[in-house]
Amino acid sequence: MSKTNKTNENQGIPKWAFGAVFAVILAVIVFSVVKLWIWNQGTAETEGVVEGDFSVEVMDQIFLLPEDKKAMHEDDGKETILFLGNDILTYYSDENGVVEKIGSKLGANCINAGFPSSTIALKNAQYSDDYPLDAFSFYNVAKSISEGDFSQMCDVARSSFTDSNYYTHADALQALDMNTIDTLVIFYDAQDYIGMRIGMNPDNDSDPITYSGALNAGIKMIQEKYPFIRIVCMSFPMCYAYDSNGSLVNGDMYDFGNGRLTTYLQFMIDVSGATGVSFVDNYYGTIHEDNSSEWLLDNIHVNAACNEHMADHFVSAIYGEE
Repeated sequence: MSKTNKTNENQGIPKWAFGAVFAVILAVIVFSVVKLWIWNQGTAETEGVVEGDFSVEVMDQIFLLPEDKKAMHEDDGKETILFLGNDILTYYSDENGVVEKIGSKLGANCINAGFPSSTIALKNAQYSDDYPLDAFSFYNVAKSISEGDFSQMCDVARSSFTDSNYYTHADALQALDMNTIDTLVIFYDAQDYIGMRIGMNPDNDSDPITYSGALNAGIKMIQEKYPFIRIVCMSFPMCYAYDSNGSLVNGDMYDFGNGRLTTYLQFMIDVSGATGVSFVDNYYGTIHEDNSSEWLLDNIHVNAACNEHMADHFVSAIYGEE
């Protein structure tokens, strides 16, 4: 091709078009660099429900109980809520507790069946007297509720523990008429993560020695026995833990071998979705490194102000539209 022809061909494309293409390419590069910088700072700004003092999307997912299942329950005119969990329910035994705050806000009958230091998953596949806390794991509590047999819990509570939360709450569950329960809330702090419970078994989605398996199996047992009860999973807030060197680490960043704290959070989200139960997110929009000194009493236990925040969130998410 001659030099003259090349010149004529180039004259067919306006100079401003080259400038526009260059500007678009430059804008894409700048945008990508800025987004990467924001990501590396650990702060995500997204659209959605905003809570707390930083911008983050709260991952609540709310399911309504089907009408045919609701019709199976006789409405006594009063909302009765049963809470299953651990220290996050029992650390306070007065008006500063999250159960008490929710009851006060709703005017509901709230029953606290929390067992300190318990986990969702079992430590041992078969119960052993060497680890009596397994009797109070969510899996075994759900099994006792579905079978109506609380004998092991009541016996172990009195033979192995001096904390009155164990035997008073076990007795309360044994005496409870589950047909009066409108809503059941599963609310555990991050003991499964700290206790290094296995996250999941890819070959068994109901394996009780795994976090996701125990949660899945326990929910299904209760649903089968009491299909008219609305179930809500409340996630743990962020916490700290100690690594093998005794150094304090952020659960959001540290993996003990079964995943970071956010891995367990995702397991709860997935199980909630698969079983059709509501999920209330206390992880995002609650505690983070910048405000942890204001809302944590120690590395894991929350204070009254955090309980107030989580109670408001629960009431808004579950009852706000009613």
